[in-house]
Amino acid sequence: MLKKIKKKERKQMKRAKGFTLVELVIVIVIVGILSIVAVPIYRGYTRKAMGTEAKSLLGSIQTAQKVYYAEYATFLNLGTESSFSEALDVDARSNKYFKTFKVTTIGDATNPGFQAETTGDDNSAASGISMTLKAYKSGDPVWTDAGLNS
Repeated sequence: MLKKIKKKERKQMKRAKGFTLVELVIVIVIVGILSIVAVPIYRGYTRKAMGTEAKSLLGSIQTAQKVYYAEYATFLNLGTESSFSEALDVDARSNKYFKTFKVTTIGDATNPGFQAETTGDDNSAASGISMTLKAYKSGDPVWTDAGLNS
C-alpha cells in the first residue's frame, strides 16, 4: 500500500504545473534590480529629448537673427521675455516645454552679437532646464545648457 501511495504522489507531482514561491521571488528581485538601473537612465534620455526642443527654438532664433542682420546690419534686441516675435518670425507658443525666449544684443561695434535664452515651462517636466546661445557676427556660436543631466 505504501508503494501505491508513492506512485500516486509521483504522478501528481509530474502533473503539477506552475512556479514555486522561490522562483517567483527570484524573478521579482531581478525585475526590481533592472528597474533600479533603467529608470534613472530613462529619465536622463527624456530630459535630453526635451532639450532638443530648446535647441530647435534657439536655432530658429539664430537663423532669424542672421536674416535680420543681413537686412538691417544690426541684431534685434527684444530685451524682455517673449513667446512670439513678429520681427524675427519666431513663435514658441505651440511648443510643449519651452514656450518663452529672451533675445539681447551683446558684443561691440566691431563684433556685434546676440544672446538667446530659453527656460523650461514651470508647469512641465522641463522645469529646471535652460539653454543659452551666444552668437557673434564672426565666430562660431556657443551653446550652454543647464539641468539636462539632473
